[in-house]
Amino acid sequence: MDKKQMNITKEDYCCAICAHGKKAADSDMILCSKKGVLQPDYKCRKFKYDPLRRQPRLMPTLPEYTFDDFKL
Repeated sequence: MDKKQMNITKEDYCCAICAHGKKAADSDMILCSKKGVLQPDYKCRKFKYDPLRRQPRLMPTLPEYTFDDFKL
């Protein structure tokens, strides 16, 4: 699967979901095998998407409907 099929846009590229990076044990930083220690929102050209690291967006809550909403 490529990035277009997974709905990944340029704005979604970041080291937090890259296959080359892993989370540092003592901080919020990312340890990248290509670039070194980076911020989680850093973007570079070595980005390789890892679908298992992505946090899905939450679905919006639906409004509560009453019986009166469906009356004509």
